[in-house]
Amino acid sequence: MMDQAPLVRMANQIARSFQALGEARAVDSTANHIKLFWSPPMRQGLEQLRLQQNSPLSPIALKAAEKLAPADSTTG
Repeated sequence: MMDQAPLVRMANQIARSFQALGEARAVDSTANHIKLFWSPPMRQGLEQLRLQQNSPLSPIALKAAEKLAPADSTTG
């Protein structure tokens, strides 16, 4: 399993860089950046972070991760 601390730091940093756009655009921009530039193992690590109770992700990063979540993991 990939070390999650760097993923948390990077996801939160990306989200912070877009926060001036307003929440909705920041979430979309963060999700798009991760989709374009992160490797599949990094995105899988992000998904694991999203599913953690008390996730260390910022609110924008968490919502971006939710947008990127595989369809089967978001249905209850």
